[in-house]
Amino acid sequence: MTRPVYTYPYPRPALTVDIVLLRAGKILLIQRNHPPFAGHWALPGGFVDENEPLEAAARRELCEETGLQPPELQQLGAFGDPGRDPRGWTVSVVFWARVEGDVTPHAGDDAAAARWWPLDDLPPLAFDHADIVRQAIDRGITAQK
Repeated sequence: MTRPVYTYPYPRPALTVDIVLLRAGKILLIQRNHPPFAGHWALPGGFVDENEPLEAAARRELCEETGLQPPELQQLGAFGDPGRDPRGWTVSVVFWARVEGDVTPHAGDDAAAARWWPLDDLPPLAFDHADIVRQAIDRGITAQK
């Protein structure tokens, strides 16, 4: 079956997912291994594959970069301000989850490192990830339960 080709006079953004994963007052960050922002810390995440559901993309990216699988993901919001990604117009749908106990991440894929950071002592973050974390804090999802 041939897929119809549609063209539109409107530019289209790239679509990514990012994950705010929390544990006992800490957040999971990865150290980026490739540009842009190579060497900087960021939320785990990446590009959504064609025909891939958003939550499946978030789970895939989290597992590829950290080896972790959260029990449940919830959407925090969408972030697409101009300039958030130097590669071009990119919109990210951000998910969040909380894990309990001793959960050890293992860096993989395009992550050079993965570790838990205290929410009150974060390093400078890549992209607009500091804004995303701030929104998670403002919404109260980072509060320990």
